[in-house]
Amino acid sequence: MIQLKDIHRYFQVGEQEVHALNGIDLTISDGEYVSVMGPSGSGKSTLLNIIALLDRPSSGRYLLNGRDVTELDDNTLANIRRDNIGFVFQFFHLIPRLTAAENIEMPMILAGIEPRQRKRRVAQAVASVGLSDRAEHRPEQLSGGQRQRVAIARATIMRPGVLLADEPTGNLDRASGISIMQLLEELNQQNMTLIVITHDQELGARARRSLHMLDGEIDQ
Repeated sequence: MIQLKDIHRYFQVGEQEVHALNGIDLTISDGEYVSVMGPSGSGKSTLLNIIALLDRPSSGRYLLNGRDVTELDDNTLANIRRDNIGFVFQFFHLIPRLTAAENIEMPMILAGIEPRQRKRRVAQAVASVGLSDRAEHRPEQLSGGQRQRVAIARATIMRPGVLLADEPTGNLDRASGISIMQLLEELNQQNMTLIVITHDQELGARARRSLHMLDGEIDQ
């Protein structure tokens, strides 16, 4: 469960202080499917980065599965993020010199998982995203939709409870984007909490719960 309590986030831009998040109170239960929408600069990405433990709030409390993670050190946060949260980006962020299988394997290498288990789990992962015949291809040899499938497999290879997707279809054609959303929704049906940021009202409406942000606040 994700619980944000009176979260504020300030940024200093030159001499101006920007109030990016203004008193966010939000609870997301295990297995929910939530979309976050709003105009550019509304605070969507800042909110997602805090949930993902990639940024810290200026004030307020963040409880993840009942544990207050607000004041933990960077190494502890990195371990919690590795074990609990997957992140899918608009621009894939795959390592160009590695094959699809090697990109998917990377989080397990960093976690110290032994090679035999890594090989078995990678094979399962590429099959689950329909890319068994592309496992040895590098990103430049894959379409945009295929690259996003690799990114999803990499984000979920550690079996996180939460999957965060920041404009996951923003760099894809319409048909590929729908396919990617269906894949994410299949993961949600397996009780993975899914939080999607999107500018696309139609895609956002697919979620069972939609949040709209404006000026750093959740606009109910």
